[in-house]
Amino acid sequence: MNGADAARPVRPLDAAERRVLGTLIEKGKTTPDQYPLSLNALVNGCNQKSNRDPVTSLDEEQVTRALAGLRQCGAIAEVYGNGKIARYRHLAYEWLGASKEELAILGELLLRGAQTEGDLRGRASRMDEIPDLDVLRRHLDRLAERGLVVWLSPPGRGRMLTHGLLPEESLAKVRAGLGPAATSPPPPASPEPRRQPPAHSLAAMPPDHATAGHAATDHVIGRAGSFEDRLDALEAEVASLRDAVAALQSRRYDGG
Repeated sequence: MNGADAARPVRPLDAAERRVLGTLIEKGKTTPDQYPLSLNALVNGCNQKSNRDPVTSLDEEQVTRALAGLRQCGAIAEVYGNGKIARYRHLAYEWLGASKEELAILGELLLRGAQTEGDLRGRASRMDEIPDLDVLRRHLDRLAERGLVVWLSPPGRGRMLTHGLLPEESLAKVRAGLGPAATSPPPPASPEPRRQPPAHSLAAMPPDHATAGHAATDHVIGRAGSFEDRLDALEAEVASLRDAVAALQSRRYDGG
């Protein structure tokens, strides 16, 4: 950690700061031609109806206060460029020490809060491609080591997590809202017994068909180990489609 990092420590963010920083990260990646953002554009981005949970109605004063707090800790900067209107850009790469994929993950968590690994992969991939859950988990492990990601449930399908920029009391509320799933591992699933064709059926088959029957059974059993990953991938795809539909509905409601 260099001197600049020591002078600008990462700290928990309040709700408005989280929404402002998440919006700046998202817009910097998804609409770079409109970035950095003016105050008006930032307010609109914070309050948009798609890709946000919860939907907010922050006003200019609240966003301005959040910007002041983020500037003080070194997470954002005010720039002017060729115009006279102040614009805002994030410094989250430096402040958080994150790669582009890690920042997409953190940006999505800041905008939506706690979610499953599968949902997170689909949503963060709209900013930077995360090809599969194995790649996502490697990023998450590195972020968790630095306290930037917090696991909310044990490993397994539907594992929940959130970012590590929540104040302690807010994190406690998130855990309480998840109930036992946030502290207790799910009961192990009973393995389904392997089913073999009746002996008389195999005996009646020609040798090559009997061997094929065993091979087909072994193939199905071998695939069972990846069932959770396939299900998580499907959940991510559904989440991505759900977000696309929400974005289309938002445009319709906003007259666009």
